[in-house]
Amino acid sequence: MVILSVDYGDARTGVAVCDKFEMLASPVTVVHEKNAEKLAESIAKIAAEKRVEHLVVGLPKNMDGSEGFRAENCRNFAAILQEKTKLPLDFQDERLTTVSAHNALNLTDTRGKKRKEVVDAVSAVIILEDYLRKRKN
Repeated sequence: MVILSVDYGDARTGVAVCDKFEMLASPVTVVHEKNAEKLAESIAKIAAEKRVEHLVVGLPKNMDGSEGFRAENCRNFAAILQEKTKLPLDFQDERLTTVSAHNALNLTDTRGKKRKEVVDAVSAVIILEDYLRKRKN
């Protein structure tokens, strides 16, 4: 099944997708949009182009597992996205994904402006990999 993951952010949102065998998660893009409706439309367009069958949205939880205002914003955005795509949607805990993304970019020596442009897409890949791992277990 082709699954698309979203690392939702206030200004930049990372998008990743996996192959139909759920083996490989790859970055797609970073969408620069602050308006949730327009952002959902952009991601819905990507989902249609990639023939996505399922959505995963990273859910930012506090380190103690509780949900704060960022999680509420994320859930609100996910509702808009699901309405636009009519696809099933799950949430995936995204604690420390940005830290992991920065660590991965350190390994490739990606710095400065280029790093800022791709870190959200890499985070979306990590969210999707975690989700795929969870599905297999």
